[in-house]
Amino acid sequence: MSRSYKHLFGPVPSRRFGRSLGIDLTPFKTCSYDCIFCQLGHTTRHTLERDNYVDVAETLAEIEHWLENDGKADQITLAGSGEPTLHAGFGEILGFIKARTKIRVAILTNGSMLYLPEVRKAAAMADIVKISLSAWDQQSLETINRPAPGYRFEQLIDGEKRFRDEFKGQLWIEVFMLDGINATPAEVTKIAALVKQIRPDRVQLNTCVRPPAEESARLVPRQTLIELAAVFEPAAEIIAEYRAAEGGEVKVNEQAILEMLQRRPCTASQISEVFGMHLNEVSKYLGMLTRAEQITATHRSNDVYYFSRKTHSNKLS
Repeated sequence: MSRSYKHLFGPVPSRRFGRSLGIDLTPFKTCSYDCIFCQLGHTTRHTLERDNYVDVAETLAEIEHWLENDGKADQITLAGSGEPTLHAGFGEILGFIKARTKIRVAILTNGSMLYLPEVRKAAAMADIVKISLSAWDQQSLETINRPAPGYRFEQLIDGEKRFRDEFKGQLWIEVFMLDGINATPAEVTKIAALVKQIRPDRVQLNTCVRPPAEESARLVPRQTLIELAAVFEPAAEIIAEYRAAEGGEVKVNEQAILEMLQRRPCTASQISEVFGMHLNEVSKYLGMLTRAEQITATHRSNDVYYFSRKTHSNKLS
């Protein structure tokens, strides 16, 4: 995009969605959850309150400008650095997009707000809704997702089941697997039983391939995910990006980030500020560099700092 947007980012290349234009509807880490595996770090505004967190008219104007001046993407996705369905006007924004383009529209949501009829009605305008389910009861929900105070596991399951009954589009479920927490056959069987009740069109398994908010969130090996995938109905696909991209040189944005990290360690937020990139874009590049074993990360004072492996090894030698 030639113009700098406040609420739009990308289009970002995605293995699952093609070129996806992102729309971020909440301030950084405004979320109903504070997941231990979140690659963006800890939630800064932990809430169940729905509000117009970003200006609707301003967002619609940006979308209109993008459609008129670029408009090239395989998908438009409501996602970003928080929970999109917390925005009270996300339905108005979805309706605006659907009225002006035939580009596929998706929502990436943790599903926590689907117990509300007005959220289900708005979300049903999308072509694809991807929800999450990584727990099987209240205790596991609090361990893994750490919802805002007062939220109950029953609300999550009831909302997701009701949405399936009402939604005519594609419903996908992502299950985030964590070693030592929810990845044993007994635990996965419980999650799979709930997934079967929700009746999604696709089930996807993911794990921590990027530095998480908590060190206790540990990666599940690929072979284990392969074995666990068969437990689900329909059989799950593995979307965790274990391998670095094969061949080719580091892209310009990746190279710029790598050169910066060779000078000093930085957080994702600091990189975002320096380059004027959205955190989701920064996160993708950090993931690529991590998988290519060019950078690594460490936790310092509740922040995740990234640094060049080459610089780090030189300091140790």
